Amino acid sequence: MKLVAITSCPTGIAHTYMAAEALQVAAKAMGHNIKVETQGSVGAENVITEQDLREADGIIIAADTKVDKSRFAGRSIIEVPVKEAIRDPKELINRALSAQPAAPANVDLTEQVNQIKAEEKESRSGIYKHLMTGVSFMIPFVVAGGLLIALGFAIGGIYVFDHPGSIGETLFTTGKSAFALMIPILGAYIAYSIADRPALVPGMIGGYFASTNGSGFLGALLAGFAAGYLVLAIKKYLKLPKTMQGLMPILIIPLLSAAVMGLLMVYVVGEPVAFVNKALADWLNSLNGTNAAILGIILGLMQAFDMGGPVNKAAYAFATSTLVPGHASPIMAAVMAAGMVPPLGIALSTVLAKRKYTAAEKEAGKACWALGASFITEGAIPFAATDPLRVIPSIMAGSAVAGGLSMAFGAGLAVPHGGVWVLLIPNVVTQLVPYIIAILAGTAVTAGILSFVKKNVSVSSDAKIQYENVQGELKL
Repeated sequence: MKLVAITSCPTGIAHTYMAAEALQVAAKAMGHNIKVETQGSVGAENVITEQDLREADGIIIAADTKVDKSRFAGRSIIEVPVKEAIRDPKELINRALSAQPAAPANVDLTEQVNQIKAEEKESRSGIYKHLMTGVSFMIPFVVAGGLLIALGFAIGGIYVFDHPGSIGETLFTTGKSAFALMIPILGAYIAYSIADRPALVPGMIGGYFASTNGSGFLGALLAGFAAGYLVLAIKKYLKLPKTMQGLMPILIIPLLSAAVMGLLMVYVVGEPVAFVNKALADWLNSLNGTNAAILGIILGLMQAFDMGGPVNKAAYAFATSTLVPGHASPIMAAVMAAGMVPPLGIALSTVLAKRKYTAAEKEAGKACWALGASFITEGAIPFAATDPLRVIPSIMAGSAVAGGLSMAFGAGLAVPHGGVWVLLIPNVVTQLVPYIIAILAGTAVTAGILSFVKKNVSVSSDAKIQYENVQGELKL
């Protein structure tokens, strides 16, 4: 049988490709062919063609962000969160192959497309999915902006902005421009997730107001949701004669929604949310000692709890909202330290307690070194999936230690991603040595607990697993 699939996660880095690989491996083991289109941070790859669709016996969408399903009009689709494809790909494939056949050929294609879009809106998981769509589009601006600012400081020194026209100052200014765009982008694509392309204009305008009136990240969130539902309301309740319907997407919706969003952001949202933002910033700045450590522990637990899922992304989104060009954020430092620990701790455990891991797990442990060093928490997922009751508490403990120590030491980070590789750039991290100690301590705690609680893998069971793998390959 032939299947097609789309995978997409909020960051477009890890889950997207892990889900694609899981589906491909499962399909091969079941004797089926599958083509997986990945909609990651570099855009759509291995794109599904019209011929692929005609030949497909099943369609799977494993995504936590908005995916356009209009090209699948009239076809039954299995749509699940991206983690489902990683956890149980064979079950997904069986569901896709047993789904209902395509709609009759005499059904009007336009009606099919409209029905698909209506079903899509109903099937979304609400606020989280809309938020993650916005965050997924925002993250590249945050990462590029943060790293360019860091490079500007590395080349031009701490007072790089005093030398206009220099290479360092140009990189610094470019990074600030990317940072300036991240808030409007967040608002625009939250709105887009709710009401498609017509909502981009009011969402972007609302996000722009949020970036200039002090309401910032929180203001952009509210603007994105307000713009999206405003456009839905206009499309639903404003009825024009058929001769004027063509004006809706190019004139009526942009004009009305933009005007309403401007008034809303200036007279309703702006000052109250700006006040909340300032209060939050003042509170964070006042944290020190025990209070800061407690916040770091909480953020660490959130990072490791679901390894790239909603709780993890909530902590990450909060951390990125505290970034200010030219300043190091203690929250961001704690979140990145805690996010690196799960794969690093597991990797160390596979070295320290070799008898407790199969040959395949030891090989996967080698990859965890690179994934953890690169701040890709999702590298821990394969281990957590096979032994959740032991692995998840172990990595949560290590991440809590890393996050708590990072905050207690007063470490700060000026960039939102990059793992240990950005530590080599001058002026990116404050309290560098204590920060490294926090990461190492968290890694040691996870490795120590995991090495203690894991059960030994018997030689016979390890050999049995390898034998079954070889048999499976020979069968194929």
